[in-house]
Amino acid sequence: MNKLSKVKNIIVNGPQKLDCGKEISNFPIAYETYGNLNDQKDNAILIFHALTGDQFAAGKNPITNKDGWWSYALGPGKAIDTDKFFVICANVIGGCMGSYGPSTIDKNTNAQISTNFPVITINDMVNAQFNLLEHFKIEKLFAVIGGSMGGMQVLQFVSNFPDKAQIAVPIACTSSHSAQNIAFNELGRQAIMADANWKAGKYNEDKTNPDKGLSVARMAAHITYLSKKGLQEKFGRKLQESDDLKFSFDADFQIESYLRYQGSVFVDRFDANSYLYITRAMDYFDLSKQFDGNLSKAFENTKTKFFVISFTSDWLYPTSENREIVIALNAIGADVGFVEIESDKGHDSFLLDVPDFLETLGSYLKTNYINLNEKRI
Repeated sequence: MNKLSKVKNIIVNGPQKLDCGKEISNFPIAYETYGNLNDQKDNAILIFHALTGDQFAAGKNPITNKDGWWSYALGPGKAIDTDKFFVICANVIGGCMGSYGPSTIDKNTNAQISTNFPVITINDMVNAQFNLLEHFKIEKLFAVIGGSMGGMQVLQFVSNFPDKAQIAVPIACTSSHSAQNIAFNELGRQAIMADANWKAGKYNEDKTNPDKGLSVARMAAHITYLSKKGLQEKFGRKLQESDDLKFSFDADFQIESYLRYQGSVFVDRFDANSYLYITRAMDYFDLSKQFDGNLSKAFENTKTKFFVISFTSDWLYPTSENREIVIALNAIGADVGFVEIESDKGHDSFLLDVPDFLETLGSYLKTNYINLNEKRI
């Protein structure tokens, strides 16, 4: 049996108009939940995952048997405390963990949709996930939280649904993808499409896989998630297996071996076409453009409280880009907090055991939850 057949999902019946002009209907949204929804249904948090994440944010991923991508932050007694909160996390449309995406089987052809899948946007992803609120009959979320691409979804969610979340926590993100980040994503896409096994996206029909191209794409992207200082301290110029250079193109250095490993394990859990579509959605993200170049207008109808978090060593979505979000919110008098966390772990800091980050996030959620309960009394 296909492991994905055991994944929780809802079927969205009504048509959803996509930004590309096409419509989709009767499509699955795969999700996972953590904790329990209280009687008032006001303790729910919707978490948005990043590029290569999925709905399995904590515990063991039943598909890969690996720890959830946010196991450091999410769980009983942790920053996102599942003893207090009911947490929902969905696989984005375009993904490959059960939501509607390129690897979905077309019932008319009995083959994967592959590159017949429509080009999607962050906006499309968020609108699809909104159906989960109706599924759980949640009138208003306590919080929407996400890092990286997940942070983009947080911003889009509040813009689209200004009265549906008490607080919003966008972490290590941006309101529009920079030319540098578009360039890195294009490098990854070209690596995949240059692989002879890609076969114009129809590789599954021939039971092949553009694993070499996808591996290179992952290696290139992974470099951007780290920091120069962190790489130097962890690897430096240390050799992998010998005391001297091999004078070959084998992995002489530990950093080479590390990147090759990251690439090799990635191809076992991620679909190449999904990588193409999701990176394209990130590149298309430009929230200010949706409002005639004025980012503040994206949030002018909301009473949601914001807490923006960035990291000192993140050069993929640097603090300056996170501050632009804060400035736009300040311009309309929004309730916004901001913190820059000291870390040498680069963009990946939000996924790792960074005590200052976890303590800051947990304290913010706890304080606001206490305030909510006091208002209820």
